[in-house]
Amino acid sequence: MKRTLVILGLGALVAAVPAYAHHSFAKEYDEGRQISLEGEVMSFDLRNPHSWVYFTAKDSTGVVRQYGAEWANRNRLVQAGLSGETLRAGDHVIIAGAPNRTAAEYTVHLKSISRPSDGWSWPSGNTGGGQTAGPNFRRRR
Repeated sequence: MKRTLVILGLGALVAAVPAYAHHSFAKEYDEGRQISLEGEVMSFDLRNPHSWVYFTAKDSTGVVRQYGAEWANRNRLVQAGLSGETLRAGDHVIIAGAPNRTAAEYTVHLKSISRPSDGWSWPSGNTGGGQTAGPNFRRRR
């Protein structure tokens, strides 16, 4: 009986470690608000635990700033059809997302992104809440 309790206790501890390691987006971002920023991609970092789009855009006062948009993990985006070549430096994009709770951080939790030049967007045409590349997705060469 004592041995079973020890094994169960260790199992619960091991299971809790990965959950503790992942942060809540709501802690860092104001998920109750959404802003839209339009600008030029500086770089796209497709990686785990979260991918990032770095871009320049005007802030609410009209000053051009460097922003970071925290996105989903690499595996999720690859499953949706994205690659490291989906976004390139110089691409004009519109990004909507939850702003950082600290305004001077210039980061957003990315909720949607579009590239007007070719109509690509993420998520696209999906009313079910999932995030996929959708019918407007075009792999770039």
